[in-house]
Amino acid sequence: MVLQVTNSPFSQEQVELLNRLLPALTESQRIWLSGYLSALSGAAAVGAAPAATASGTVPTAAPSISKDVTVLYGSQTGNSQRLSKKLTEKLQAQGFQVTLSSMGDFKTNNLKKVQNLLIVVSTHGEGDPPDNAIPFHEFLLGKRAPQLDGMRFSVLALGDTSYEFFCQTGKDFDKRLEELGATRLAPRVDCDVDYDEAAAEWMERVFAALNEGAGGASPGASAAAAASVATGESLYSRTNPFPAEVLENLNLNGRGSDRETRHVELSLDGSGLENYEPGDCLGVFPQNHPQLVEDILAAMGWKADELVPVGKNGEERPLRDALSGSYEITLLTKPLIEAAAKLSGKSALQELTAPGREAELKAYMGERDLLDLITDYGLQGIPAREFVGILRKLPARLYSISSSAKANPGEVHVTIRTVKYEAHGRQRYGVCSTFAAERLEPGEKVPVYIHNNPNFKMPSNPDAPIIMIGPGTGVAPFRAFLGDREETGATGKTWLFYGDQHFSTDFLYQTDWQRWLKGGVLTRMDVAFSRDTDKKVYVQHRMLEKSKELYAWLQEGAHVYVCGDEKRMAHDVHAALASIIEQEGGFSAEEAAEYLSRMQQDRRYQRDVY
Repeated sequence: MVLQVTNSPFSQEQVELLNRLLPALTESQRIWLSGYLSALSGAAAVGAAPAATASGTVPTAAPSISKDVTVLYGSQTGNSQRLSKKLTEKLQAQGFQVTLSSMGDFKTNNLKKVQNLLIVVSTHGEGDPPDNAIPFHEFLLGKRAPQLDGMRFSVLALGDTSYEFFCQTGKDFDKRLEELGATRLAPRVDCDVDYDEAAAEWMERVFAALNEGAGGASPGASAAAAASVATGESLYSRTNPFPAEVLENLNLNGRGSDRETRHVELSLDGSGLENYEPGDCLGVFPQNHPQLVEDILAAMGWKADELVPVGKNGEERPLRDALSGSYEITLLTKPLIEAAAKLSGKSALQELTAPGREAELKAYMGERDLLDLITDYGLQGIPAREFVGILRKLPARLYSISSSAKANPGEVHVTIRTVKYEAHGRQRYGVCSTFAAERLEPGEKVPVYIHNNPNFKMPSNPDAPIIMIGPGTGVAPFRAFLGDREETGATGKTWLFYGDQHFSTDFLYQTDWQRWLKGGVLTRMDVAFSRDTDKKVYVQHRMLEKSKELYAWLQEGAHVYVCGDEKRMAHDVHAALASIIEQEGGFSAEEAAEYLSRMQQDRRYQRDVY
C-alpha cells in the first residue's frame, strides 16, 4: 500500500519519507522495526500510572502468568539452533526468563516442571528427527512420558516440501504434547526451505500469547533488541548474501573419469565473513539452467521481458530473470502440484492430487521438473504473473566448506560434484553443480553466505583423537579440519577413511593428504576405490577390516565425524560402527546402540549428511 495523507495519520512530509523508506527495507528490518515500535508502546503503557475507579480505588492487577520459558531445539545443520537463539534473545528482551537447550542436553525428568515450552525442530531424511533430538523424541513418544496438563506450548517445524514426510518431527511433537494434556500457546507452523518470514510470524504470535497473561512487554525491550541486532548479526547473511568473486574453478577429476568435481575458491575480502570455522557450510545462490528457462518460456508462450513479482515487498523483475534466479523450477512438490491443479482447473491434475493417489503422485514427481508439469498437463494459457505466485523461491544450496580460514585467510573453498543425467527423454542438470561447472568463471561474482553448523565441530581439546569418514565430496570438511589443525599445531591423532570410484582419476585432494601424512598432521589414512577391485569395496568395509584399531581409538576418546550421502553411506557406516563396538567390546546389539547414542550425546559422534 502506498501511504497518502488521506489514508494515514501522517503529514505530507512524513508520507514522502515513509514511502521512500518502507519499500527499501528487508524482511528482517521490517520485523525489527515492528518489534521496536511495539516495545515503545509497551514501555509507555508500563510507565503510565493505573487509573483510579469511580470509588477512588486503584484496581488490583490480574494474577500474572509465569514468565519462565523453556526453548528446546532439535537441529541437524544449525537452522533450528540459530532460530532458537534468536527467539531466546527476543524473549529475554521482553523480560522473560529463558532456558535454552538442545533436546539432547535436556533432562527429561524436568519436563513436568516446565510451564511454557517452545520447540523449534527440523526433520531429517525421510521423516526422522535430527541426531540431537532422537533421545527426547523417543522419550516423549514413549510410555514413560508424563501427563503435562499445566503446560503451554508451541512448535515451529522446519522441513522441505520436496520430501514426503514434510516437517514430520515437528508434527510428532505437536500431536504428542496435546495428547499429554498440554495446551497450545499458538498453532504449529510448518516452514519450507525459505523459512525466515514464516518463523518471524510464528514468533510474533508466540510473543503475543505469552505477553497476554504476563503483563506485556517490559520497558527497555526495544533497546535490548536493538543491541542484539547491532552486535549479534553480520551485515551479510542468508537474507542479504555477499557477492563473492570467483578466484579459481578447477576440475579435480582426472582425464577419463566418469565424474566431474569442481574445486571453487571464492574471495570473502570485505565481507566480514572471514572468521568461519571448520565444519561450517557455504550457502550459494545459483541460477537455473538457461535452456530450461527458455524451454519454459516457449512452452507457456510468455514474453521474457514481462515484469513479474519476485517477493512480497512489491519488487518486480523481468520474467526471464525471475525464472533464472528467483524461482524453483527444477523440483516438483505436492503443494506446487495442488496449487497448479487449482489454478488451471485441469481435471487430470486434480485427480493426481486426490486422496488415495499418494503413491502415484510421488512417482510422478520423481526426476520431473516444471517443464514436465506444463507439457504433461497442458498448463498453457495461465498468465505469468499468476503462475509465478505458486512457485517457491529458489533456495540456496549448502556445501561443506573445504578450506580453513586460518590457512586461507580472506578465502573460502567448496567442493561440488556436477550432476547431469537423462530422465523421461530429456537431459537434466543439478541446479548449483551445473551452474558452478559451466557458468562460474574466475572474476565473476556469486551471492553467498556462511552457514554456521554447530553440530559438526572439532573437539575443543586439541589432543583428542579424531576419526574422519568422508567418501567422495564428503571429504571436503576434513580438508578444512586438517588445514586448521596444521595452523594451530593440534597434536591429537587423526585418521581419515576416504573412498571413490578409481584411484587414478577420482582421488580428490590426493596431494594434500600426502603432504599432511608426511608432516604428521594426518596420522593414518585408509582408502576404498570401489571400481578398482573385482568386488566393490567401500569405506565401511575398510572400517571393519581395521575394527580392533578403530575400537581402541574409540576407547581412547576419539571423536567420529561422518560426512556425505545420508541415504546409503551414512547408514552403512553407522551399522559398521555398531558392529565394531559389539564385536570388539563384547557388547550386545542393544549395548552397542547405547554406546553410540552416548557418543552422540557427548558430541563425540557427529554427522553432516545429506
